[in-house]
This record gives sequence, structure tokens and C-alpha cells, in this order.
Amino acid sequence: MVRCLVFFFVFIPSIVCAEIFIPEAIKPPFDAKSVLTVSAKGDQIYLCSLKNTIYSWQLQAPDAQLFDMNGQIVGKHYSGPIWEYKDGSQIFGQVLNKVDVDPKSSISWLLVKIVSTKDRGVFSDVNFINRVNTHGGLPPLTGCDSNHLGAEKRVYYTANYIFYSTR
Repeated sequence: MVRCLVFFFVFIPSIVCAEIFIPEAIKPPFDAKSVLTVSAKGDQIYLCSLKNTIYSWQLQAPDAQLFDMNGQIVGKHYSGPIWEYKDGSQIFGQVLNKVDVDPKSSISWLLVKIVSTKDRGVFSDVNFINRVNTHGGLPPLTGCDSNHLGAEKRVYYTANYIFYSTR
């Protein structure tokens, strides 16, 4: 069973399974119902910054395409953070909590609360988002120093986003 799960999560990251285990710390409210699940492929964009004499890569924004279960592009995810569906509806989120499921190789799983919406459409009634099944996207470990201050690095990642409504 464990081998099957490892195979599934390592070799088939863009397929969304019907029963995803959501850790307690990032579960949406009890009355939230899943309205859409998509897979994402794209980059996490990092900027080499200096803070308190320490150089480090700081997350600037995501830049990803969103795909439906048939592999068709249905939207995008970018700085804000903003999720935009192909019908023009947009949601702006704020991270409520995160869980580091595999901190050595993948960005955190998240619970995001929607703080504002724009335009009517699929995302109009969305209140919460989970980012799960992440692969990659971590900041670079090297290359941020005085010679690279202000440099940008794009790091590939994949994830699944589950959109919820409490309405």
C-alpha cells in the first residue's frame, strides 16, 4: 500500500484523487463544501534579498497555470495571491495556516481564506482554498549573495488546489 502511495504522489502529481487526506491544521470550516479541484503547474518566483546582513531568497509570487481533470487550462495563479478562472472571476487570498508535509523537497500545504473577489463566475462563491500534494517550489539553497542581490529565480512546482464554498 505504501509503495502504491509513493508511486502515486511521485510519478502522477497532476492527477487529483477523490479522497485527499487534509491535515487537521489546514482543514477548511466544517460547513465548507468542495466546489472545484484543479492541478497547478508553474513556478514559485524568488528574489535575492538582504535583511539584517543576511542574504536569502524571498518568495515574490507564484506563476502557474491551473488545469482541470482533462488537462485543459482553466485558469491561472499569480501574485496577490490571486486565482483567476477562465470565465474572468478572480479571488484574492490570505494564508491562514500551513503544514510542511515534505519540507526537504516541497513547499507547504496551505489553508487560504478568500479576502476579496472580482467578477461573477466559478470563483464567486469560493471562501477557502487548500493547496495540497505539492512537489518542488522550494527556494534555492545557494546563489544569493552580494553579487546577486535583486536577482530573480524561478523554481518549478506542482500542486492541487481545492476550492470551497460555505454558501
